[in-house]
Amino acid sequence: MQYWFYHLENSSVEKALVPLLEKCQSAGWRAIVRSPNAAHLAQLDEFLWTYRDNSWLPHARTGEGVDEARQPILLTQGMVNHNKAQALFLLDGAELGDTAGLERTFLIFDGNNQEMLLAARAEWKRAQGLGFELAYWQQSDAGKWEKKG
Repeated sequence: MQYWFYHLENSSVEKALVPLLEKCQSAGWRAIVRSPNAAHLAQLDEFLWTYRDNSWLPHARTGEGVDEARQPILLTQGMVNHNKAQALFLLDGAELGDTAGLERTFLIFDGNNQEMLLAARAEWKRAQGLGFELAYWQQSDAGKWEKKG
């Protein structure tokens, strides 16, 4: 499995997440967005419906009474891959959990938050030991993504 780290410096998690989710959608992949923060998931839920006038990303949150298995994007605090996603997005220090069935995991973190930066570094070291195929992307001053590792 590929495990990609996204070190944010100039944009919000939401703005960085949207193009990644759009790429998953165009590749025919399902996605899970996992966060331990219910309030952040609620904010993200609203953002994904309204981020652009002429576009939206079909999604649902766990616990909304929808068929989670049919959702192309599932926002959750849970550890189960209910929608058989190929992509997993970890936000707010969410745990990796079981990686069965996943093609790629994205750990997205705010590089300006020292606690999140240290946690991402520790996760990188742990992931190296597990033999994942790692990549590290960091935003440049211009806001573009540069592959660092």
